[in-house]
Amino acid sequence: MTGILAGKRLLVTGVITEKSIAFSIARVAQEQGATVVLTGFGRLSLVERVARRLPDPAPVLELDVTDADHLASLAERIGTHVDGLDAVVHSIGFAPRSCLGGGFLDAPWADVSTALHVSAYSLSSLTVACLPLLGRGASVVGLTFDSSQAWPSYDWMGVAKAGLESASRYLARDLGERGVRVNLVAAGPLPTMAGRGIPGMADLEGTWSARAPLGWGDSGREASAMACVALASDWFPATTGEIVHVDGGFHAIGV
Repeated sequence: MTGILAGKRLLVTGVITEKSIAFSIARVAQEQGATVVLTGFGRLSLVERVARRLPDPAPVLELDVTDADHLASLAERIGTHVDGLDAVVHSIGFAPRSCLGGGFLDAPWADVSTALHVSAYSLSSLTVACLPLLGRGASVVGLTFDSSQAWPSYDWMGVAKAGLESASRYLARDLGERGVRVNLVAAGPLPTMAGRGIPGMADLEGTWSARAPLGWGDSGREASAMACVALASDWFPATTGEIVHVDGGFHAIGV
């Protein structure tokens, strides 16, 4: 099979439904020649059902990124399907309801710490867990939502994304000597299950479509997936610590 990921082995996290950005990444990666392994959390039977809808049904491993045992055994479990990894895709984020929707001043630390652990620290813990399988030229790609501004209703998830973006730069610093690249894709608002769970996100999508020079809509999921696949490939050999905006150009436009 030909493609920019021909012969590559990818771990893709965060698939929940076919509307998940992670599902699109896994599909495009396979179309570009990659062998894909997925991880799921919670309702594994649902993830396994979705995995069978990929062009090539992919194995699914259970992974709770807050579970030390899951992380400690991850490399070994991946090794039952592939003999190494060329890329890891981090598409994981969660914040308790109190951390979203306008309650920024009232959210308790217990909930905030959960948001930070799952949505930011997990980029590091996942990468470290996969390091035994990553050789020179490997790529870690994560998904973010531009944290340079305060967004309506996004609240502590915005803070978590800021932590994610900072963590990606420190990982890029420390993994450079191993030849491992770490980059993020900042996508615009997408109608995923996670996005729909954020109050006011639908209104933000409308604003985005009106202001983004290239427009914005359902095609944003495919564009974001393509960017992740490109960063996972060998086509960005000297790029690390970068945030690539795939948002129709919204981030570059003022009022």
